[in-house]
Amino acid sequence: MEQTTLTLEPIGIIRTPFTDRYRAPRQPGAGRASSVGRVLLEPGHNFEQALEDLAGFERIWLIYWFHRNAGWRPKVLPPRGPRRKRGVFATRSPHRPNPIGLSLVRLVEVRGRTIHVADTDLLDRTPILDIKPYLPYAEAFPDARAGWLDDVIDAERDDDGRSYDVEWSALANEQERWLRQEHGVRLADHAGTVLERDPAPHPYRRITERGPGELELAITSWRIHFRVAGSRVLIEDISSGYSRARLLAEPAGTLHDHAAHLAFHARWPGP
Repeated sequence: MEQTTLTLEPIGIIRTPFTDRYRAPRQPGAGRASSVGRVLLEPGHNFEQALEDLAGFERIWLIYWFHRNAGWRPKVLPPRGPRRKRGVFATRSPHRPNPIGLSLVRLVEVRGRTIHVADTDLLDRTPILDIKPYLPYAEAFPDARAGWLDDVIDAERDDDGRSYDVEWSALANEQERWLRQEHGVRLADHAGTVLERDPAPHPYRRITERGPGELELAITSWRIHFRVAGSRVLIEDISSGYSRARLLAEPAGTLHDHAAHLAFHARWPGP
């Protein structure tokens, strides 16, 4: 095959509340609340004219570049289903030979070169490569087969959707509320979304076993400790992913949520 190099130039970026991949919804519209974003197109390219007539569509496709990814593997471990690797082209994994993403979002408003959208799962400042309208008559096939996912969906349906009741202990609730109110660190939504579906150990979901009956969910640099009893998940406490010694050894602000971790150690002393 003739080797051809393609040069792509982003037409803009999207601004969203999601600064890291662990806080972003797994699929558009999958979050508990509708997430909003703004697509900002570059000036000087007549994009104002290119956006004419788009406002009449309810949903649009955003084609973008996974700008934080490096490298790829031919087989990956999806977050759903048994711990079995699948061919990357049979998954939605962001780690691909060409890191191009496709996301369906709800169009809220077009204003100048800015497109206001909802139900987005993109990280902040993701480069946008193209925009296309969603055509339900041509792109919606609800009865189409979904390959290996059909078996996973059937198994989840047989198990009542693998739904778990997530409860927070008094200590965990106090720690989560303090982190959110004092430092803007929000862990509850992501923890609930992951654990209510499947709290079993899984590297993609960043769930590991700590000991007999003890499990840990990693969310960026924070750790959620929990136990599972039947269909009940009890979150026992939260801890820092950094030791106090490391936090003091590193220059201020160099580690993720550096100040929040130091204050957390001061309030709830740990190793």
